Amino acid sequence: MNIDIILQNMLNPPVLFFFLGMLAIFLKSDLTIPQPLPKLFSLYLLIAIGLHGGHELSQSGLSTYIFKALLIAVVMSMLVPVYSFFILRMKIDVYNAIAIAATFGSISAVTFITGITYLDTIGVAHGGFMVASMALMESPAIVIGLVFAALFAKSPDAEDENTSIKEILREAFLNPSVFLLIGALAIGILTGDKGWHSMEPLFGTLFKGMLAFFLLDMGLVAARKIHELKKVGLFLIGFALIMPMVNASVAVAVAYFFGIEKGDAFLLALLSASASYIAVPAAMRLSVPEANPGIYLPLSLAVTFPFNISLGIPLYYYMITTFWG
Repeated sequence: MNIDIILQNMLNPPVLFFFLGMLAIFLKSDLTIPQPLPKLFSLYLLIAIGLHGGHELSQSGLSTYIFKALLIAVVMSMLVPVYSFFILRMKIDVYNAIAIAATFGSISAVTFITGITYLDTIGVAHGGFMVASMALMESPAIVIGLVFAALFAKSPDAEDENTSIKEILREAFLNPSVFLLIGALAIGILTGDKGWHSMEPLFGTLFKGMLAFFLLDMGLVAARKIHELKKVGLFLIGFALIMPMVNASVAVAVAYFFGIEKGDAFLLALLSASASYIAVPAAMRLSVPEANPGIYLPLSLAVTFPFNISLGIPLYYYMITTFWG
């Protein structure tokens, strides 16, 4: 892999702000971001990417090509938690295997946004409809985790199973990030070109700066979680580093077979390689309370997320260029 590809990603300002946040914790700086603001950054990023994707989708329409790309996204989001679960069961208990498999079967919106910024920086085209693929990939892992919990980990303490299942399904399909993302996508489709240009000064021009703020906060949070990695052991740390590369390789092979274009294939690989640290952990706390959040959350946030935005992005792009040329 060409070192220039790594440097192009590492010297991206938002990525550097992530590591600046981590450095602040390691050096015991008093740097903090007031707590309501990170939530505002999250809402901003979801609205911006949803609106932009909806605008792009309104221009391109739903073609056979877009349908194929969305179908690959859904299949990958169902496939990854299944094989991850059986790999994890070789070493750890069923509850934590379900929670970790679901976490790695879902996606990270911030990783996706960082990937888009990388493609824009190096001038590689990608479809705005890929926002829809991100929304579609968020929830299936939660549902599969729910199914695995019913099949392999029935809790004798479950007092009201019907209520629990209803709550988990609500979390899977109506969790705030998915709801807002799909809503913004729909607004972008409905308002089209005119609507996007009226919102573009806020949700287009300022996008990269807001991403830098968000990643600065993520760096602070990830660094605070690093000490928890002592609890998880080398097998799980290895899993959090190797599985993203395996998942990305599978996605690249499938995308190549179905003739997906270079930029879209890269985003499919990156989504397949990413892991959730918001929606799935919240759902697993409800569905599999026996699983330890001190294991699956730091694996996603303090290992896989930094790996993907620093080395993973250039590695997956290198894989893409190897196949596509």
